[in-house]
Amino acid sequence: MTDRKLIELANDVMANSYSPYSRFKVGAAVECADGSIYVGCNIENAAFGVTVCAETVAIASAVAAGQRGFKRIAIISEGGAYSFPCGTCRQFLNEFSPELEVLCARSDGRYVSYPLSSLLPMAYGRD
Repeated sequence: MTDRKLIELANDVMANSYSPYSRFKVGAAVECADGSIYVGCNIENAAFGVTVCAETVAIASAVAAGQRGFKRIAIISEGGAYSFPCGTCRQFLNEFSPELEVLCARSDGRYVSYPLSSLLPMAYGRD
């Protein structure tokens, strides 16, 4: 799976975003250690605290299917800026794959890549 294809899958699922409050659609696609792909989009709620980010939905879908190891995740939004995971998502991603590669994309298809450890230094984890 190429970076571009993973970003394309994230972009495709972004259309399913339920974001009536922020109107900020986000899509994510995660590549598992075995090569399988799971996608997610953000899902908002009037009780904002229960809103779920796209990255969390993608990882949760994979975990529900029995996955535990992840190689890369692509995140994209409709805005012109690169889409980085929020702090909560960074911790959530770290729970499963501290060495995860994070592809942060813009709506024009440009992207940057970071190891999760650089986005969440001194992370709190199982160890």
